[in-house]
This record gives sequence, C-alpha cells and structure tokens, in this order.
Amino acid sequence: MGNTSVVHHLTLFLLLVLHLPLFPVVGSTGNIISSGSTLSVDSSPLKSPSGNFAFGFHDTDNQDLFLLAVWFDTLPNRTIVWSAADNETSITVTRGSQLKLTNDGELVLYDHQGKELWKNFQGSSASKGHEAAILDDGNFVLRDENSNTIWESFKHPTDTILPGQILDMPTFLKSRLSPQNYSYGRFQLPLQADGNLVLYTVSMPSENVQEAYWASITFGHTSKLIFNESGYIYIEEGTKKIFNLTKVAPGPKEEFFRLARIDYDGVFRQYKHPKDESKACDFTWKEVESIPQDICLVITGEIGSGACGYNSYCARTNEKMECLCPEGYSYIDPNATGQGCRPSFSLPSCVADGWEVDTENVDFKEYSFTDWPLSDYDVQIGDEVDMQMCKDLCRKDCFCAAAIFNGNTCWKKKYPLSNGRRHPSVNRTALIKVPKTDVSNRLGKKDQNSANIIVVSALLGSSVFLNILLLLAFILSVYYSYHKKLLLQSVSSLSSTNVRSYTYKELEEATGGFKQTLGRGAFGTVYKGVLASQPKRFIAVKKLDKMEHEGEKEFKTEVSVIGQTHHKNLVCLLGFCDEGEHRLLVYEYMGNGSLASFLFGISRPNWNQRVQIAFGIARGLMYLHEECSTQIIHCDIKPQNILLDEYFTPRISDFGLAKLLLAEQTRAAYTGIRGTVGYFAPEWFRRASITVKVDVYSFGVMLLEIICCKSSVEFAMRNEEEALMDWVYNCYKRRKLDKLAENDEEAKNDLKRLERFVMVSLWCIQEDASLRPTMKKVTQMLEGVIEVSVPPCPWNYGSNSTNIQISMQ
Repeated sequence: MGNTSVVHHLTLFLLLVLHLPLFPVVGSTGNIISSGSTLSVDSSPLKSPSGNFAFGFHDTDNQDLFLLAVWFDTLPNRTIVWSAADNETSITVTRGSQLKLTNDGELVLYDHQGKELWKNFQGSSASKGHEAAILDDGNFVLRDENSNTIWESFKHPTDTILPGQILDMPTFLKSRLSPQNYSYGRFQLPLQADGNLVLYTVSMPSENVQEAYWASITFGHTSKLIFNESGYIYIEEGTKKIFNLTKVAPGPKEEFFRLARIDYDGVFRQYKHPKDESKACDFTWKEVESIPQDICLVITGEIGSGACGYNSYCARTNEKMECLCPEGYSYIDPNATGQGCRPSFSLPSCVADGWEVDTENVDFKEYSFTDWPLSDYDVQIGDEVDMQMCKDLCRKDCFCAAAIFNGNTCWKKKYPLSNGRRHPSVNRTALIKVPKTDVSNRLGKKDQNSANIIVVSALLGSSVFLNILLLLAFILSVYYSYHKKLLLQSVSSLSSTNVRSYTYKELEEATGGFKQTLGRGAFGTVYKGVLASQPKRFIAVKKLDKMEHEGEKEFKTEVSVIGQTHHKNLVCLLGFCDEGEHRLLVYEYMGNGSLASFLFGISRPNWNQRVQIAFGIARGLMYLHEECSTQIIHCDIKPQNILLDEYFTPRISDFGLAKLLLAEQTRAAYTGIRGTVGYFAPEWFRRASITVKVDVYSFGVMLLEIICCKSSVEFAMRNEEEALMDWVYNCYKRRKLDKLAENDEEAKNDLKRLERFVMVSLWCIQEDASLRPTMKKVTQMLEGVIEVSVPPCPWNYGSNSTNIQISMQ
C-alpha cells in the first residue's frame, strides 16, 4: 500500500513538471547564463558564488531606467563597478529590455522593441560563447565550451577597477558626469601606448583631450597597471614594479572590500569598505589614496573650464572637493555641479539701458583666497591700486564681469569665468560684479511699463493712413528678410559652428607674411602662424589654390559643412578668410607633424601606437562617411593628410576640400600622376562614379604602410615590378607574415592582430568597389568586433590593374 502511494505521488510530480512552462535556464549556481538564455530587467540578477557581486539590470535614480551592470550586492548602496557602454556613454534601458547569449555565442543587449544596443567585444577570438558568469572578483566573463575566457568586463572597464584587475596599454578609464549620472564626464585616465599613466581633462561631447594635470612619467613597451589582491596599485614593466600609486596600507582583504575609480571630479581615488557592519564604526567607502592631492590647484591649462565648469570655483570643504557658484549665480545642472554656473541676472553688456549703466546699481561680492586665473582682458598695476580702486575700475567698465585683486594689481575679467579655485595658498580676492538687490525686479517692471505705454499709444494714435503704411512696411520687411535669409543662410550656419571669419591682413600678420611653410598639397600651401589675440597658441593657415569661383555663398556653405564636423580624429577648423580672391582656412596646429614623417622616419614607431593610430583614422573616416550631418568623401586620404597632435592622436586633415575644387581640376589632379597608382582607387581612372569607397581604398593602402612602416610610393620606386600591395598579398598568401614585421618584435609577438590588419587592408583595396567594406565595417573588423573572412585576390591579374601606368601626354 505504501509503495503504491509513493508511485502515485511520483506520477503526479512528473505530470506537474511536464506541464510547467519552459523558461530559459540560468545555471544551477545562480551565477551563469547559458547559450540561448536571456536575462531581463525583471529577472533576478546573477550572483557570484560568494554573493558579494551581482550582474544584471541595476536601477538608476530614474526608476524607469536601468543599467546593465556589475555591483557589490552585499553593500547597502549596491555600488556599481562596471556597466555596458558604447563609444559615447553608458547605456540606459527601460523595462522590457533584455540581455541574450545568442546561439552565435555573443552577448547582445536589446531594448524593449528588440533593437540591438550593445554587443560584447570578443577581440580576435574565433571561439563562440557558451556561457557567461559573474565571478567572485567582480569580473563578468564569457567562456567557450572548453571554459576558456573569450571576453571579460575586466578588459573593458568604465570608471572603476577592482583587486585582481590588470590593465594593459592602451586602456582608458573615463569619469562619469556626476555621482548619479553614468554618462561620460570631463576626465580620463589612460594607460597610454607609451606606458605613461596620465590624467586628462577632455572637451565634451567630442572627448578631445585638452590638458594633462597629472602623469606617472613612466615609459615602457609592456607596461601594465596592476591592482593586486592585497589592495596595492602599481605600474609594472616586465617583471619590475616601476611606480606605486598606493602609498598607504589599504587594510587586510579579509576585512575590507576595495575599489579604485576616476571620480566625476577628476580625482583618481582608491577606496576601502568594511565587510562586516558589526565591526565597523562607519559602514561606508573610505578614501585610502587620491591622485592628485588637490584637484583645485593642479589644472592650469589655458583652454577649458578647469576642475569645475565655467563661472564656478573649486574648493575643499570638510575634506571634500566641491564646485560652488558665486552669489547671484546658480548651477546649470544641480545634479551635475561640475557643469558650471549661470548668472541669475543679465550680464554686463554695455547696452544703453543695461543695469550696469547706472553705477549706483552695481554691487560686488567678495571672495578671499579665490581666483579665476584666465579670461583677463585688462590689468592695472601700481602702489595706488587698492581694492576700492579695483572695484571702481570694474564698476565703470561695462565689459567687466569680475575683477581679481592681490595688493597692488587689479585684473579685469570677461565672461565666462574659467578655472576658478579657492584655497589658502591663493593670495587673491575675487570681486564678482552683480546688480544690487531688487535692481533686476525694478528694471523688469520698468521694461513692462514702457512696453505697455508703447502699445497703448500705438492703438490710440493710429489712423487708416498709418495702418496702410504699417501694412506696406510689414510686407516689405518680410520680403526683404526672406531674401536676406536666403543670402546669409551659410553665414548664419557658420556662426552656429563657432567658425570665425578672419581678414586677410589678420592672417598675413599671424603668419609673418606667410613665411614659415608647414607643407604643400593638392589643395594649397600651409603656413604656421600665431594670432595676436592668442600668442601662446599656434595655428595652421592653408591658402587654397584652384578655387571654384562661384561666389561667397558657395564657399561659405562648404566651410559651414566642414565647421559642423566635430570628432577627436579630425583636425578642427577654427576659421576662414573670404576676401576678394583670397580663400584661406585656419586650423588648429598639430605639433607632431604628419603620419608620413612619423611612419617613414629613421626609427620604427611603436607597434601598439601604430595600432591605435589605425583605429583612430578608421573612426574618423567612419564619422565623415556615416555620422556627420552631411556625408563627406575625403578623396585624398594619405599619410601626409593625417596629422598627429601632441598626444599622437591621429587627426584627418583636408576633409571637405574636394568639393571646393572644380570637378575637372580634381580629376586632373589625380590623373596627372606618373607611375604606379598610389592611394587612388581605380574608379578615378575609369571615369566611374566617385563614392565613399574611394576613401576605403586609400585607407587600405595606408593601413599596409602602417603595418610595414614602408611608403608605397618609395617601395614602387625601388621595386619597379612589384608594388607594396603585391608584396604584402604574396606574404599573406604564402603564410610569411613575419616578413612584414622584420625588426619589429612587438608586431611579431602580436601576429594574430597583424594578420587581421592585413586581411582588412586586402578587403579595402579590392579593385571592385562593391567588394570593399564600409568604414564602419572596417572599424569593426579592425577592433575585432566582427570576424574577418578570407579576402580574395584584390585585383584581376589579366587586366594588370595593380600597376596602371599614367602617361603625361
């Protein structure tokens, strides 16, 4: 009877199990997601075996938005240590979003509509992901069926690193915008390709590097930033520790959690947190180390807003750095105080009815030990200069927004105020110009009363005749404004891009009469100069040749398009001159010259540095082709047109200039080349349609040069029967890629990536333009986001198209 009961219960249990709905299976340990499974916003997060860490969807201050993240799960504040991010910022999602480990072995984040938002970066691994797990050290990993790790969050940090994490060069940590906003902020900490660990300010949203305010001054070919299990952070070159970041004992790992983070205020801090609340007086994160010691004083660059945003000042209060607004100013974003302050009154502007015209309305707020060291436009020095005189000088000057006084010197400041700081070592007093109490209200009422009087007078004094005149005047003004708008459309668009118009005389003086030549190219000659208004900043002035004289509107329209492009891998256009027959463009000056001089010099550049340069150029071209408001085909990609800034970041120059030349002149410029075809796609010589694929071809040739450090032009001159692309293809076909890396041990030790780069370049130089990938796909293949299939032979040997000879008849 008992056996019958047992069988009956087992039968019922099996039937119940069979009728249960089928859900994706999460691993039995609770820390694994297997192939084909999904994790949604409403799912329970994955837990590490110890339970200290969790991976899943973490809520933000906005309860409707979530981050795909890793966090400390046993701490009350559930501190986030990693989140999924694209090239621009961390990714937030809404309910209905899900992460899936696809059958192709990729981790893909989809939004509630099924749109792909993020995909893991698998590098060069050809293995498929079989399962993903959160480990006890906080590392979220993707493993293949042999349990080999093929992707891990530790290799793709956001702003935080953990014990056990090792950063290879080059790797970036990027600060968030505020404690609660995980968008990228204004600071970066890269372990550079030269082994130097550097803290930078960056301009947003372009992420152009502005100012280094701390550096380890370490250099090496194999440097790593190590956060070891004992809680110490240091830089190691080979097996030798060359720089310690942790100077204070971080406490035993049995008692404390640890992390290090580049915070939203630009300080790289190391923290510890007690594990046991019962044994801690203060159960919070405590600072162990901070670099730099005082962020308020170390940022001194002439460009940018400093540690805090414009019109604010940086100060330490209760051992904490804060960005504060002067009285009369308020935060632009109260939730991101580092974004600066705005005045709560109209600024001094020298208008006839401005509040500052009557000096009785002007007041000053005094701040001791405070300075805004930039934005000077006038100074008074002398024994007779005291604080009252300094106030009077600013009070009577309608341009003056603030003044700085230090005993016998008075600096007048213009708006906006930048790089503000307050510190006992700052022996200066800031005098902020503000309207007296109720002045704004009184002026506002006065303006309203005046407006009412005008309206009433117009109504009472009008007549039929006056109404007719007013109607005609209105019609004429609309007609005139419409046509003026059409004529000045390009000019207005230029003003919106901050591209300035210069006179020819200004640029002639800036370049000393166009004496110092930086280079000559298809579009004109470039000269070095310096503007009188910015004596510490060099510029590059390009005098354009062969211009298409279609008038002022056409030229300014094209300049406007160039001015609207903003990317960290493009040279920034500062201004232009359009005066009579003179057409000039003013660019920022690039201190490290061209990629040509860098690649083909006496010494071979670092392999990792060349890799990063290739990445940067690809991203810049992808932006021109697919991401800027107007698609731009460069038409002249070559090493001479890739410039390197002071940090050896590649910047594409001369983009957008092809449209400023006549079509006939453009074609003549290219078909006039004698000898082996260089960087120019076969389309140029067949009078075929010119598309973005001509740039892809040129990039492919240049990528070969970056790989081999050989000039394709010089190679062709030395080897009349074989071009550089022939030689590379033969090396690839015969599996002799080590020949491409002769005397380059770094490249030889990275043959997998070298082979990937060669395969990408061979796809780019396909004679058939339809076979060439887009620059977006090129970028993804270079970075290992997508696999690179075996490329076909780039050319048809029967047509002898690799060595098209152009005569000068």
